[in-house]
Amino acid sequence: MRVKLLPKDKEVYILAESRDRRLKERGIRLKKLRRFLSRLSELRNQKTIDRDKLLKKIGAAEKEAGRLARLIDVRIPAIDEPINEQTFFWKINRVKYRRIQHRYGRYLLRSNQTGTDPSELWTQYMVLTEVEEAFRNLKGDLAVRPVYHQLEHRIEAHIFVAFLSYCPHVTLRQMARAHAPGLTPRSILEQMKTIQMIDVHMPTTDGRELKMSRYTKPEKAQQLLLSKLKFSLPPQSPPEISAGNFGTVVKTF
Repeated sequence: MRVKLLPKDKEVYILAESRDRRLKERGIRLKKLRRFLSRLSELRNQKTIDRDKLLKKIGAAEKEAGRLARLIDVRIPAIDEPINEQTFFWKINRVKYRRIQHRYGRYLLRSNQTGTDPSELWTQYMVLTEVEEAFRNLKGDLAVRPVYHQLEHRIEAHIFVAFLSYCPHVTLRQMARAHAPGLTPRSILEQMKTIQMIDVHMPTTDGRELKMSRYTKPEKAQQLLLSKLKFSLPPQSPPEISAGNFGTVVKTF
């Protein structure tokens, strides 16, 4: 990470540049751009497509590509023209492409803290982004949305529950960075939530209850994820006999 200080009047502009981030953003956008170009080729090779359907599917492809679709100048066939390589083609707008390429991995911050070291300002900005991400995770992955309590002890309890929910989320993110780079807590939770633990309760002839704890067998992708994160499922204990009622309890991992 390189940080450059650009003082102006009573404000400070910080130009931050990250080589790793630049390479990452370039790879993400190239992958998205290739997918958009591949989709255009698929549409041109379709034999039964007409112009109206072509326009709809191009619009859907542009929506998926996002802002990168503006980098491609697409020539749309006229109403009375057939769909082929002479009437439906595209090219990369090199001026726009070079302009956006220079922005990869570069960030411009503005601050009124003129006497602060630029690297410290960048650190403060990163802390701010982590705080914002924490709120997004509470509302999204953890589904701990704001609840309008009126009693003070309930407000404190809600904050405490949110904190307890966020701690495992942060731990999971750090483990993913260390052992499975590229994975997010959301993707890990999506994979793991299909694993279920089942408590089967069966009555015996003498009035007692037979309890067996079992879990569904992980698929190959889940087994790979467990090994990467160095997780292990709890052992399937032998049946336990106790007094109780007949039933089955299903728990999500």
